[in-house]
Amino acid sequence: MDDQIKKLIQHDFSDDCPVCRAQDVVAMALMPATAAWEMANELPRFSLALQGAAGLLGAMLEEGISRGDIEKAIGGLLDDIEAEIAEDQVMGGPPQGSA
Repeated sequence: MDDQIKKLIQHDFSDDCPVCRAQDVVAMALMPATAAWEMANELPRFSLALQGAAGLLGAMLEEGISRGDIEKAIGGLLDDIEAEIAEDQVMGGPPQGSA
């Protein structure tokens, strides 16, 4: 996998971790804004998430990052998310107020 992609998915769990900061921005700003935009424009739920993600990944392809590297990175991130979901369910669900 491309070193640039590895840097984008590997945490160091410090206060300066760019991955943690990016995840915080997505969770606190982008997800609620996307949900509100979809509702306001009568779009199907998750339509912006799917099309937006595809468009952003397309920009990575245009920059020369291989589809295989992108697929590996997304697969790893989805594995992490599924593990977090399972852990949240054991602990009684996600924190209140999460989108």
